[in-house]
Amino acid sequence: MWSLVFVGLSFAVYLTIAWRSRVKETKGFYVAGQGIPAVANGAAVAADWMSAASFISMAGLIAFMGSDGSVYLMGWTGGYVLLALLLAPYLRKWGKFTVPEFVGDRYSEYVRLIAAVAAIIVSFTYVVGQMRGGGIVFSRFLDLSIEGGVAVAAAVIFLYAVLGGMKGITWTQVAQYTVMIVAYLIPAWTIAQKMTGFPVPQVTFGQILGELDALSEKFGLAHYTEAFAARPQIDVFLVTMSLMIGTAGLPHVIIRFYTTKSVRGARFSAFWALSFIGLLYTTAPAVGAFTKLNLMQSVDGVAVGSLPAWVNNWAATGLVTVSDSASTVTSLSNDPESGADLIVNNDILVLATPEIAGLPAPIVGLVAAGGLAAAMSTAAGLLLVISSSVSHDLYFRVVKKEASESQRLLVGRIAMGAAVVVAIYGGINPPAYVAQVVAFAFGLAASTFFPILVLGIFWKRANAIGAAAGMVTGLVFTASYMIYTLDVFGTSANEHVLGISPEGIGAIGALVNLIVTVVVSRLTAPPSEHIQEMVEGIRYPARRVEAPASE
Repeated sequence: MWSLVFVGLSFAVYLTIAWRSRVKETKGFYVAGQGIPAVANGAAVAADWMSAASFISMAGLIAFMGSDGSVYLMGWTGGYVLLALLLAPYLRKWGKFTVPEFVGDRYSEYVRLIAAVAAIIVSFTYVVGQMRGGGIVFSRFLDLSIEGGVAVAAAVIFLYAVLGGMKGITWTQVAQYTVMIVAYLIPAWTIAQKMTGFPVPQVTFGQILGELDALSEKFGLAHYTEAFAARPQIDVFLVTMSLMIGTAGLPHVIIRFYTTKSVRGARFSAFWALSFIGLLYTTAPAVGAFTKLNLMQSVDGVAVGSLPAWVNNWAATGLVTVSDSASTVTSLSNDPESGADLIVNNDILVLATPEIAGLPAPIVGLVAAGGLAAAMSTAAGLLLVISSSVSHDLYFRVVKKEASESQRLLVGRIAMGAAVVVAIYGGINPPAYVAQVVAFAFGLAASTFFPILVLGIFWKRANAIGAAAGMVTGLVFTASYMIYTLDVFGTSANEHVLGISPEGIGAIGALVNLIVTVVVSRLTAPPSEHIQEMVEGIRYPARRVEAPASE
């Protein structure tokens, strides 16, 4: 009942905002009329950024990966520093609607086409994780199957994204950030007070780590505090780097900085976004530790027939499994192939936190609303990138250059609908956990967009042939490795080469992209003088004119 109350109220707010913000022109649909204040845009960026991966899955991954899970914290926050320093102000000054549009102006129209296709691939990969996250919430709290939950989440996201475009999405995301952060912090504060006597989880969860390590060992798990237990040291570095530069290259994040009133507003948006994101990201390790300890204490040595109610509640979704052969729970894992007595999917840990900790029912409902806010806020932004890439960069620029605004909006909305259908399938059959699927999208963005954007701003010699060769090489290399190491498209998974995971291969792909772009650009003709002057123009606000020397 409480889940329905909180979810219903929050949905009513989101749809009201979308309806009141509906637009009829492309500028409002794609960049919100470039009139969003910096603080509001920062909150919208944070909501767009703190997707189902951050809210639903990250603390669960950290709980089972331990200190190695810090790659997600370092990568996803550090990337915003790169974005604020290297890209956002310059791209905002360039003044275009989309990343492919910047690429097209900076390099050429055929490079724009490559960038538009790459933006669609990256956004599709990312939106699959959001649909999966929304499906998990609906399946648990509305007593639906995963398939039904994904379909309901997709329908709601499509409705408000198609109504208001970027303007509606932005103001909806401000509301979603509020719901999300309140839903995350209240249970964390409550559990910290309950377990340590002080309601600040960031500074108190260290008190329980000794007990957590001891119980982890008892259940056959690596210690929470043990470094490099879940992945090799080289992969920790590569995943962190991939997430950082992937953040700075994500089309749906970069487009946010086109919605501000000025270049100065773009800089301050990045500052506010980091502040808002930090509230959740500094809390996630504590949530993972507290919840994992509560979980193990509640099932330690308990007979299978007497397990807590939360186990049966989540078992109905298929995301928690109890071994048929076990009489009592003596082993725990997040790996379905492990054969453990109790198998818990990473993605349920945050949503199940209030139930596991025995918190009041209203908090359970609040967390459900927060999880949906996280999934829907990011999915809406991703759908807009797909829409703009299809209608603005492909249809308008390639197919029908004389298309009217109403025709472009119609094509954009049709593209959103098609994207939702594909995303529903991916959400029902994801290749990995939510946070891992999202990490794949970051790797693809890192290997495709980041090198050519940075070179396009800071190296005048980068040309169209080099950019095209670099993008295609980086994308093909990274996607091929991901498919090789994952069970995708019916292929069998293979061992990681040199210990490099598919989440970390994007850093190598970015390096390949960079080398190919530089080498090919050096071997071919430089860009025109006009392009080189444009590049100078976005880096330097105005040329200084020396005063004439006095006689």
